[in-house]
Amino acid sequence: MQCPVCGQDCVTTAHDILGSLETVFAPCGECGGRTLDKTQPPPDLTITPPCPCGKRFIDDVFVHLYSILVEEKILSKEDPLKKVGMPLVHPGFAMDGAPYLPKNSLLLLSQLVDEPVAKKLYKEVPEVRGVVKCGRFVPGAVDVDLSIPPRVYELLAGCDVRADVFYTQHSPVVAYKQQSLIHIEFPRGYDPKIISVGVHLRHALPSVFVDASCGVGTLGIIAAAYGVPHIIMNDAWYAAAFWAAFNLKVNSDSLLGGEIHILEDYASMASHPVVREPRRIAYTEGKQLVEVYQGDFRNLPPLIPERDRILTIIDLFEKGDEALNRRIMEDWRSRVGGEVFIP
Repeated sequence: MQCPVCGQDCVTTAHDILGSLETVFAPCGECGGRTLDKTQPPPDLTITPPCPCGKRFIDDVFVHLYSILVEEKILSKEDPLKKVGMPLVHPGFAMDGAPYLPKNSLLLLSQLVDEPVAKKLYKEVPEVRGVVKCGRFVPGAVDVDLSIPPRVYELLAGCDVRADVFYTQHSPVVAYKQQSLIHIEFPRGYDPKIISVGVHLRHALPSVFVDASCGVGTLGIIAAAYGVPHIIMNDAWYAAAFWAAFNLKVNSDSLLGGEIHILEDYASMASHPVVREPRRIAYTEGKQLVEVYQGDFRNLPPLIPERDRILTIIDLFEKGDEALNRRIMEDWRSRVGGEVFIP
């Protein structure tokens, strides 16, 4: 599959991703590595080469990154190793131990680097997939009223598209996203939000499942795996809505057959990053209807068919504002009906 960001073949189907999980970060019989205290500087700046199998222990990769940042005077030799930045692996899934990284498997998020240094890291450290300049904020649209302009991180080198694998009672879901534009939600193996969705699906047995603020579509695809006949996913942020649509293709084995139609491309959606009136950007044909919209979820009710059993999940960032969430849920029940919950 062609990557919408870099145009290369760095994205693949859920079937291929899932088939790689047992071995992708596992060491071979010859792999070695040193476990380091991340709160201290490394004991030396010796660059350990990859094993003949092509993998290298993550701490050794970080020493390589650290040495370049010291050389470029971004870090001093007294800085702790963790100051290099935040590692995100591709694919991300719950692991029992630290990974041995193959080529093109590490996305580095850093507040320190500029573009020339990022390009050097990408060129000289083979495990690096991409380098992103991050900030102390959550990327994307996080204001329920859409009055605050979305903020994003900056891709400086390589490609920042990566996948996370979430396990459900039925089948795993592979969720791709462009990480500079989407909040981090790394799988933990025990994901309360996913468990909550499964419980509500089994209890309500809905004919329509609505994910009003769907992100990259993980929960809607879970509903598809449960066999819900009609699924509606929606997000006002273009990157979330697009990747929700893209992830339908990635996880096509979880759908009940039929062709998947994506109506807009990533570049054109970027020209209208936040939309208030919902516009359909993807749908499926077959025994199961899955629709993806970009828009303000409060304008979505007229597009929801009247059915006996509607289950809606409203997963907002403002979960701590109980009064706001209560008003939103009461308004939704009065206009749509059915059961609505916050995971």
